[in-house]
Amino acid sequence: MQNIINNLPKLAKDKHNENKKFFAKLKKKSPKNLDYIMQELHEEEFKRTDCLKCANCCKTTGPLFTDKDVDRIAKHFRMKTQQFISQYLRVDEDNDYVLQSVPCTFLGADNYCSIYEVRPKACREFPHTDRKKFQQIFNLTLKNVALCPAAFNIVEDMKKRIK
Repeated sequence: MQNIINNLPKLAKDKHNENKKFFAKLKKKSPKNLDYIMQELHEEEFKRTDCLKCANCCKTTGPLFTDKDVDRIAKHFRMKTQQFISQYLRVDEDNDYVLQSVPCTFLGADNYCSIYEVRPKACREFPHTDRKKFQQIFNLTLKNVALCPAAFNIVEDMKKRIK
């Protein structure tokens, strides 16, 4: 798995223009059943992919924390919301709450998340390849293929499936 993760940025870079053209074409004319196709591709890929062997998303990027996420996780730690924010989060250039640093503070050496049951919405939904109205997140998907081997494979399968 580490070999795949190490090669992923180069693979994604090599495929970037091809993927960008593919998504531009899809944006103009998406199949009516795109969300259904994506759900199917997502499910097929995650039958083969074990995120615990990878955790590259947790090691290289941090999620956005919504106000609901912050409140839920602070409650989990029995902390005041402001205390949780000052201990773990910062406000980024888009005025969103993000982790102070990566890898994620809550990621264990075994790739398990110590707050898995209350993790942020962004973590629960990553890599967003089964999201409804998938055509709205093509740019995000282009970024995620460089982070997530599963997202990379899903986009490759998508290009084969949708001509």
